[in-house]
Amino acid sequence: MSDSRNIKEPRRVLSFDYALKRLLRQKTNYDILEGFLSELLGRRIKVKNIPEGESQQDKMDDKQTRVDILAEEENGELMIIEVQYQFEIDYLLRVLFGVSRNIFDFIKKGNPYEKIRKIYSISIIFFKEFHNDDEYIYHGKTNFKGVHTGKILTLTPNQQKAFGKIEAGDLHPEYYLLDVTNFNDIATNTLDEWIYYLKNNCVEDNFTALGLDKVREILNYDSLSPAEQRSYDKAIDLKLGWDSAIKTAKIEGRSEGEAKKEVEVALNSHRIGIPPEIIAQISGLTIDQVKEILTQHNA
Repeated sequence: MSDSRNIKEPRRVLSFDYALKRLLRQKTNYDILEGFLSELLGRRIKVKNIPEGESQQDKMDDKQTRVDILAEEENGELMIIEVQYQFEIDYLLRVLFGVSRNIFDFIKKGNPYEKIRKIYSISIIFFKEFHNDDEYIYHGKTNFKGVHTGKILTLTPNQQKAFGKIEAGDLHPEYYLLDVTNFNDIATNTLDEWIYYLKNNCVEDNFTALGLDKVREILNYDSLSPAEQRSYDKAIDLKLGWDSAIKTAKIEGRSEGEAKKEVEVALNSHRIGIPPEIIAQISGLTIDQVKEILTQHNA
């Protein structure tokens, strides 16, 4: 009979969004991003740098749960990586805007169109409203398909030589949506091993996916100092508190947008010292709802 006490627990590591914001922008840690992107795209990726600019916005604070990073590959292609926790009805349109904005940002006025970069948009999402089946990885790209023949339009030999692409659609952006909450925690390949980590903040000892060895080493929670562990735990608590507050405010059938506004009013008012009774009057919430939101936020 086996002794369950000898079963090793998966190694706890820092969450990917926390690492994106604080650690993975450092050149010494690019190999973690390279591993993730290589497993996702099915080819070896080498990150040249992570440009800084206004299009990159960190939103993982006590009001939002989103963090973005923009990585530039050695061949000049761009990778937008975004972690999103809260559902937004226009989320897919915002993803489209982000790609369009980066196309604009990286081609200066007067440059020829051939300077437009290939962009990959990679969204790691944690909201159940996105589910429509048992799939957890979606890939979207542009295809130019003949209406009568069904054939895919290919580039001319000169275009293929100039751009290093085969199909006309290869010049256009590609999108990956990783719906990690829909993953069943059974890793059947190395990409699944990354999905497992993204969902659970754990790495099994037998995982061999590119980059996960560095995740074990660099993002090891136990290797943090007590102060660093407190900082990490606080960041996670803030995110969980925000999620819980949104759920609390959505009772009685109020919309997501209305709930977010009410929670933001309550939290902002609390920060400047307004008592719960007054917050209830100005936010449209009941006093019990306000107290629940503040309790969850301070948990």
